[in-house]
Amino acid sequence: MSADAPAGQTAAAKANPNGPTEETVLAVEHFTDRLFRFRLTRPKGFRFRSGEFVMIGLLKEDGRPLLRAYSIASPSWDEELEFYSIKVPDGPLTSRLEKIQPGDKVLLGRKPTGTLVLDALTPGKRLYMFSTGTGFAPFASLVRDPDTYERYEQVIVTHTCRDVAELTYSRNLIDSLKDDPLVGELVGGKLALYTTTTREAYPNMGRITTLIENGKLFADLGVPPLDPSTDRAMMCGSNEMIQDVKALMLKAGLKEGSNAAPAEFVIEKAFAG
Repeated sequence: MSADAPAGQTAAAKANPNGPTEETVLAVEHFTDRLFRFRLTRPKGFRFRSGEFVMIGLLKEDGRPLLRAYSIASPSWDEELEFYSIKVPDGPLTSRLEKIQPGDKVLLGRKPTGTLVLDALTPGKRLYMFSTGTGFAPFASLVRDPDTYERYEQVIVTHTCRDVAELTYSRNLIDSLKDDPLVGELVGGKLALYTTTTREAYPNMGRITTLIENGKLFADLGVPPLDPSTDRAMMCGSNEMIQDVKALMLKAGLKEGSNAAPAEFVIEKAFAG
């Protein structure tokens, strides 16, 4: 990197203005042998909407970038960028990414995008965020954004994992919000986290689709069944979960929306691998 190159810009990025920037790892936290989070520096000109995803990655041995789509877990106002990742032993990227340490470099794409944004939904009373595994990441961004609470009277986040330990990130983050200087006063009485497991014993067990279909989700939360006149939904996680929850949304009368045509629910199709 030349002395006059902007901070965080690789020689390759300088040659290609649309190429990824090189950001510094600020923190890494491992939750299980399958899940971890990390924080990166944020370029001054990097803008995104809470809930969007971006390409991140590492350089391969031949010097070419290896990039995958990752939801940004930090809110749009954060001075740093946070990501929540799975570890895949034979994954071309994650098998290397899980070994990063503070001070290391990670490539960051320049064009955030995605459909899990508030503007892709029509106004409503109650917002559901359905997630499995690392699909909680975009909701980690949205629950820390004041705009979420200005638009909805109630925000319900569901997070389903195989084991209890895999719920650590979501539970810790939601619990910390009561002391958050920006949204702490907004979340009280408005935000609910509903966690379930599918393998290890836990008070709430079962796939979220089962709990929607048998009504347990609504009974536990003390809310009425899905209603297109009041309820809005987002979903992110395994493709199977997304398709199954989508079918339940359609059955309840909710219509799928997008950035171009906002409606009652939206899904995210980008995955890290």
